[in-house]
Amino acid sequence: MASGPAVLMRLVASACSIAQKAGTIVRRVIAEGDLGIVQKTCATDLQTKADRLVQMSICSSLVRKFPKLTIIGEELVVWVDPLDGTKEYTEGLLDNVTVLIGIAYEGKAIAGIINQPYYNYQAGPNAELGRTIWGVLGLGAFGFQLQEAPAGKHIVTTTRSHGSKLVSDCVSAMEPDAVLRVGGAGNKIIQLIEGKASAYVFASPGCKKWDTCAPEVILHAVGGKLTDIHGNALRYSKDVKHMNSAGVLAVLRNYDYYASRVPESVKKALVP
Repeated sequence: MASGPAVLMRLVASACSIAQKAGTIVRRVIAEGDLGIVQKTCATDLQTKADRLVQMSICSSLVRKFPKLTIIGEELVVWVDPLDGTKEYTEGLLDNVTVLIGIAYEGKAIAGIINQPYYNYQAGPNAELGRTIWGVLGLGAFGFQLQEAPAGKHIVTTTRSHGSKLVSDCVSAMEPDAVLRVGGAGNKIIQLIEGKASAYVFASPGCKKWDTCAPEVILHAVGGKLTDIHGNALRYSKDVKHMNSAGVLAVLRNYDYYASRVPESVKKALVP
């Protein structure tokens, strides 16, 4: 498939429309009352009927519109997480849930879409649900109001369900004023861009490229930074390993403060 700005913007526009449809599917599955939960590798690694339906919908829609695109091709690669925050979805923590579509070119994340199916769900039964946040490097990020975390405060957001000693040690080393433990990589990046947290710290190999591709773009488009724990940029080419084996460190501002506080013991334990 030929690449270029026109193709990229067609792909982003299609992905935004598809993400909104995916949000509708996520809400419908909850409303029908049968989540169809299956356990994949462990008690915290779950898959629901919504995961399966959204994955099918996104992939079939993109392949139909872009038949030569590789979804996971040659230059453009699309990374899809049909339901980021599945465990939280099964537990009713609906504001943690997102649908992620990330687009990479020559290994670099360049465009991303985050759909929050239950955005505004606490506003009452008549509230309009859902929103789509999207961004393109060099163009900007849209669908939200950028806010800064409180000045002088170190508020760390980290995993809710994949904790470990490494995670705890790294979070503690940041000398946080507060720690937010929530689900979903997409949700954590939204916390950064809306001023609820100042750093996303995850010293664990627990998340994958489809968790970080789209959120990374949104963050980078507004001047933030996302790397592994060592400070290395993540790569998203089609042949790269799916696991982010050296963890994630993401901030909107003051990246050097947090990067300098990652313990050497954590770096030694997490191999890129």
